[in-house]
Amino acid sequence: MDEANMLGSRVRMYRERLGITVEELAERTGTNIVLLNDIEEGNTYPAVGVLIKLSRALGQRLGTFTDDLFVKDPLIIRASERTEEVSAHRASEYRYFPLGEGKTDRHMEPLFVRIDPGCAETESSHEGEEFIVVLSGIIELTYGKDKYLLEPGDSTYYNSLVPHKVCAADDRPAEILAVIYVPF
Repeated sequence: MDEANMLGSRVRMYRERLGITVEELAERTGTNIVLLNDIEEGNTYPAVGVLIKLSRALGQRLGTFTDDLFVKDPLIIRASERTEEVSAHRASEYRYFPLGEGKTDRHMEPLFVRIDPGCAETESSHEGEEFIVVLSGIIELTYGKDKYLLEPGDSTYYNSLVPHKVCAADDRPAEILAVIYVPF
C-alpha cells in the first residue's frame, strides 16, 4: 500500500471511530470537502499544515498518519538512508524527508527539508511550535508582518499560530532542519 492510500485509510478509520462525516471533519479542520475525499481515497497526500489540522480534529498525534513501522529507541536515520515523503508539495519548492518515522511515541516531527528557489507557498498557521536550523542557503522567514533572513547556522523558534512562511531567499536552494511540535 502506498503512503497516500495508507494515510487515507487511517484518516477514514479515525473519522469513522468518532462517528463524524466528511462534512463535519471539513468544518472542524477548515478544509475543503473535495480535498478530504481525495485524501481518504488515497488520491492525494496533503501538506503538513493539513495533516496537523486533521490530527487535531481526529484527536491523534501527527505521526499517527505517517508511521508505518515501529522502531525501538534510539531511532537513527543516516543521511544516505533518508527518503522523501510523498506530498502535495512535490510539484512545489518543498521536499520533506521525515527524520522520526517509525518512532511511534514521539511528540515532535523532525524533518530535513530541501527548499527550491521561488516562494509560491502561502502562509501557514497551526497550533504548536516550530524550530528551524538553516543548514545551507539563505532562508527568508515571514512571521506575521515581519520578514527575516537566516543564514547557515542561524535558527528560529516560534509559535506557529502566527501566520508564517519559510522560503529560499535567493535563486539558490536551501536546506533546513525543522522540528514541529503540535500539542495533542
